[in-house]
Amino acid sequence: MYSYYWLFLGLILLCALFAGGASAKVTRTFRGLSDMSTASRMTGCDTAKRLLSAGGVRDIRVGKVQGFLTDHYHPTKGEVNLSESVYGNDSVAAVAVAAHEVGHVIQKKKGYFPYKLRQILVPITNIGSRLALPLVLLGLILDLFVQLTAYENLGYYLALAGVALYGLATVFAFVTLPVEFNASRRAKRMLLDEGILTEAELPFAEKMLSAAAMTYVASLVTSLVYFLRFLLWVFLLFGGRSRRR
Repeated sequence: MYSYYWLFLGLILLCALFAGGASAKVTRTFRGLSDMSTASRMTGCDTAKRLLSAGGVRDIRVGKVQGFLTDHYHPTKGEVNLSESVYGNDSVAAVAVAAHEVGHVIQKKKGYFPYKLRQILVPITNIGSRLALPLVLLGLILDLFVQLTAYENLGYYLALAGVALYGLATVFAFVTLPVEFNASRRAKRMLLDEGILTEAELPFAEKMLSAAAMTYVASLVTSLVYFLRFLLWVFLLFGGRSRRR
C-alpha cells in the first residue's frame, strides 16, 4: 500500500510541475510577444468583433473582464469576455487569444460535435464530482453492515458508481482537448482570411496558441492521475477482494 502511496505522490508532484511549467510558459510567451504589434494594428477587441461579424454572428457581445489572460466565451450569456491584457492590446499574442475565443463561438454555431459534447458534460461532471465521495463512503458503510443477504454486494456497486462519477472529470478533460485544438486551428485560419495577421506574423500567433494548448494537456494528465489514485483507493478500501457471488 505504501509503495502505491509514494508512486502516486511522485506522479502528482510531476503533474504539478508539468502544469506549473505549462502555465508559466503561457505567461512568458504572451509577455514576450506583447510588444509585437500586428501590422493591421487591430486590438483583441477589434479582432473579436471583426471575426464574429465575418462568421455571421450578430448576437454575441464582446466585453472586458479583469485579470491576466482570463479570457473566455460564456455561451449562456452570449458573451466573449476578453481580459484586460487582451482587450485593448494590438499584439500578435492578444489577437491570437481573442480569435481563439471566437473559435468557440463558431464551433457552437456550426454544431461542432466535441464542443456540444463538452457542454453536455459540464453539468453532469459538476454533479458527479459532488456525489462521488459520498457514494463511495455510503458503499463502504453498506459493505460493512449488510452482509450475508441478497444485497451483500450493493455497497461495492455503489462505490463503483462513485468511481465512475469521479471519472467524468477525466472524460471532460479528454473531450476538452479536441475542442481547444480545433478552436486554435479556426483562429489561425480566420486571422489570415480576415487580414488581421500576415503570413509572417502567423508563426508567432501559433507559438502563443501552442503554449496555451499545453495547459489543457497538463490538465488531462493530472485528472487521469487523480482518477487512478481514487480508483486504487476504493479498491484498497474494499480490501481488493473478489466479490462474492
